Amino acid sequence: MGPDAGPADVRSSDAPADSGPPLRVALLTYRGHPWVGGQGVYVRHLARELSALGHSVEVFSGPPYPHLDAGIKLTELPSLDLYRMPDPFRVPKVAEFRSPVDVLEYAITCTASFAEPLTFSLRAFRALRSRLDDFDLVHDNQCLGYGIDWLRRAGMPTLGTIHHPITVDRRLEIAHAPTRGKRLAMRRFYAFTRMQNRVARRLDRIVTVSTNSFDDIVTDLRVDPTRLNIVTVGVDSDQFRPLPGVTPVPGRLMTTASADVAMKGLVYLLEALAKLRTENPSLHLVVIGRPKDDSAASRLIDQLDLAGCVEFVSGVPDERIVELYNEAELAVVPSLYEGFSLPAIEAMSCGVPLVATTGGALPEVTGADGETCLQVPPGDSEALAARISWALSQPDLRATVGAAGRARVQANYSWAATARKTVEQYRALLADAPARRPLTSQITRLSRTVKPWPERPVSAASKSGR
Repeated sequence: MGPDAGPADVRSSDAPADSGPPLRVALLTYRGHPWVGGQGVYVRHLARELSALGHSVEVFSGPPYPHLDAGIKLTELPSLDLYRMPDPFRVPKVAEFRSPVDVLEYAITCTASFAEPLTFSLRAFRALRSRLDDFDLVHDNQCLGYGIDWLRRAGMPTLGTIHHPITVDRRLEIAHAPTRGKRLAMRRFYAFTRMQNRVARRLDRIVTVSTNSFDDIVTDLRVDPTRLNIVTVGVDSDQFRPLPGVTPVPGRLMTTASADVAMKGLVYLLEALAKLRTENPSLHLVVIGRPKDDSAASRLIDQLDLAGCVEFVSGVPDERIVELYNEAELAVVPSLYEGFSLPAIEAMSCGVPLVATTGGALPEVTGADGETCLQVPPGDSEALAARISWALSQPDLRATVGAAGRARVQANYSWAATARKTVEQYRALLADAPARRPLTSQITRLSRTVKPWPERPVSAASKSGR
């Protein structure tokens, strides 16, 4: 590990306040909406806390755009948004193509590969190349596209956050694909990880969120560990809290599956639920997320006749999510792998007893089995069902575990501490950064490929998703 990468060092919530001059930060995220994953949650809360420390933050995001707090500037970088609901993989109209990057985005998508990290990075480079003097540094949130590296080569100090290496997602999706054709499709979709691996190795400084992710980044991406540091993420424990007036609904389980991928392990929880309902028909599941009609989870719900006892909830404010946690007898994180898991600490912060797997960083985040959480091995629906059944029969233990879980979160995870430690990484990056240099001839040539014709304005219909 790097010299300041120790978990005990980065988790202290009473870290000293930053005393340096205010910084101007360009915070980049290729998808910013909290409903599509934890990266949107990270950007919103980090931007707010950086601003509270006196720093200037401008968020650059592709669609779906983030929810930001008052005072945080958002610069939208429109794309074709080819994965938007309810018409994913649509064929865009000719009028929607506003630049060659849009053409590139569609062309890559037609090969069944995921284009957004590359094309967002090119749009970010185009937006920032004439504004290098407006910012002290660029903070990239897991995009790792070639345009991010161009900014670094242009002389802009650039730091990246890697929550976990997407190569892990790739391995798990390929391993769980049911047919050879599906495995080939997964290989094509995750082709962008080769680019991310290259860009990650070129960045001068990277932060990640757990020791487990640190080790996986070093192993999978071959990043120099001296350039990698741990800064855990947080939760607002004043918002995510026990609600005295809310009584748990008997038999209710809750989980979060914003991304319908094998890594989240939802299918194992559904199998466990089907088994448990043979003995206790009152059991039901609330899933924070949006289902896909052709997903493995949707097919399994039909196969196991669970349609009437699984409810998907999406598009609701944080206040409703807090209520849903408090209405659950147990929260479950069935993931095969997590680089951190915001849903785990949100549930714990609400005082809900948590059943979680030991996949990835989950044991590191959630604490000791039987004390602050209840643990099971990943990918084992039988063990998951047995643990849930046992926990539901132990109301005193559940109350104890729920209280201990909240205490762990309050002691270790806050967005204010995340922001202070992130600023420490910014200052270390700037201290090591060479004097800015003009664009190289190579970058100038590359930038011309991004700007052959002016962008057309985005129509109101495009912005609304119609």
